Amino acid sequence: MEVILLEDVKNVGKKGEVVKVNDGFARNVLIKKKQGLEATAKNLNDLKLRKANDDKIAAENLEAARELAAKIEESKVVIPIKMGSNGKSFGSVSSKEIAEETKKQLNLDIDKKKVLLRDAIKTTGEYDVDIKLHQKVTASLKVIVEGKE
Repeated sequence: MEVILLEDVKNVGKKGEVVKVNDGFARNVLIKKKQGLEATAKNLNDLKLRKANDDKIAAENLEAARELAAKIEESKVVIPIKMGSNGKSFGSVSSKEIAEETKKQLNLDIDKKKVLLRDAIKTTGEYDVDIKLHQKVTASLKVIVEGKE
């Protein structure tokens, strides 16, 4: 019997695949646990339409990420950091602070987990910080760290 898998099944196949399995396994395990559907003409057509819709949504998300990346590339964020009298900083600038300042200054909502810091920022200056917006899209945000007392 041919079955359309609704979720990944170990040693059988991945979600969305059409696999050939024994009739008993299909009826008693896959269909009963709602892990698969019988591969009828209607269900195959529904699968085809669902895949086309998923591809369209993925393309729209990629395009939105590229537009956001272009906006981020031309922007800069100024972050004040507390400095001592001898010019040393107290602590460092974290990805959370960068995400918060981006929200305040540029009105862009960026997840702090998407901010990729190579090293801790402990001194004043200008830094390029990578922000991963999508699997295929990474933007570089210019961060200016200024000292304050």
